[in-house]
Amino acid sequence: MNKYIAEFVGTFWLVLGGCGSAVLAAAFPDVGIGLLGVSLAFGLTVVTMAYAIGHISGCHLNPAVSVGLLVGGRFPARDLVPYIIAQVAGGIAGAGMLYLIASGQAGFELGGFASNGFGENSPGGYSMMAVLITEVVMTAMFLIIIMGATDGRAPAGFAPIAIGLGLTLIHLISIPVSNTSVNPARSTGVAVFVGDWAVTQLWLFWAAPIAGAIIGAIIYNIMAGGNDDE
Repeated sequence: MNKYIAEFVGTFWLVLGGCGSAVLAAAFPDVGIGLLGVSLAFGLTVVTMAYAIGHISGCHLNPAVSVGLLVGGRFPARDLVPYIIAQVAGGIAGAGMLYLIASGQAGFELGGFASNGFGENSPGGYSMMAVLITEVVMTAMFLIIIMGATDGRAPAGFAPIAIGLGLTLIHLISIPVSNTSVNPARSTGVAVFVGDWAVTQLWLFWAAPIAGAIIGAIIYNIMAGGNDDE
């Protein structure tokens, strides 16, 4: 149970910290952290939680990561469903906390609430196919980074930094396209509060990251020879 609690808390922090930076700070007139700030915030949530709970649960914080690590031989099948439940619950709780905070401002309007979307709901107006490709490729690269950084042959102690910076780079690339998911729990958490189009388009932000994670895990194991010497 301690592993599942850790995944809940970690995903709560990822959504509150990452989406919170977008909702509360990105457009604030005297702060305006913008694309770079939001990207860095998501990366920092992963770095901080990786050091805090990595030794407890592995710090997946993401159903796609859990599926990818299962395919890559790094994660037991018996834990997959409980991990995903904990991650989605943590994402919804993080979005709920963010809603409580954001709605305390006079004149608050929910708007997109950092949701992911395609077509007219993409920040840059990108098509469904462009968003699908982006999410698959970004998640595949994320799994390659995760598996490589945590390989027994990699420099010890630096995995959280590499993974966090990897997620930062992914956001810098893909926020204009899809508002960056690569994480079904992150997408589900905020979509629950937005409803409407965010829920209708949520299928893509489950299917694409999971497909990408599987591809990334397979590619890494081919490159690594299927043996990380752990």
